[in-house]
Amino acid sequence: MTRKIQWLLMALLVTVAFASTGAQDEPFKVGVVDMEQALSSTDEGKSAREELGRKEREARGQVEPMVERFQALQEEMKGKKYVLSEEALFEKQVELAELKNKIETKMKELEGQLQIDQGRIVAPLRAKMLEIIENIGKEQGFTLIIERGTPGVIYTREALDITDLVVGRFNKKG
Repeated sequence: MTRKIQWLLMALLVTVAFASTGAQDEPFKVGVVDMEQALSSTDEGKSAREELGRKEREARGQVEPMVERFQALQEEMKGKKYVLSEEALFEKQVELAELKNKIETKMKELEGQLQIDQGRIVAPLRAKMLEIIENIGKEQGFTLIIERGTPGVIYTREALDITDLVVGRFNKKG
């Protein structure tokens, strides 16, 4: 249902844009921007991607020793399964369950922190990018600039793509 609403809104937007330009006898000029490509192609975007990658590696570094300990305990338990008493086997199973819970909790915590970091790092770049796109739209007389991958957009000609222009302007402004 949501996809239908988004598609209808896009169709309505295009219809309104066509109708408004027809009344003013101005040409209808459309641009398309690939925001993900634009953000990852800018100098600041590359730095942001490197910082996020570093944070992800650090997070992985915090979990890997716990996972290795879990796997070692599992292997130890398999090897000594028939030698250990029921009580010792039960203690090992409890230790494994506790370690598994710690790993899952730590991973959820780290995933949440990574999402917060991504929002904190990417949001200002995205806001700056949108401002640049709006300025380009005004300066060059675009009637409509849409984001590639927007629901309802199935095909666009490459000639409409202004991503490189946006990236160039972003890097100059940066």
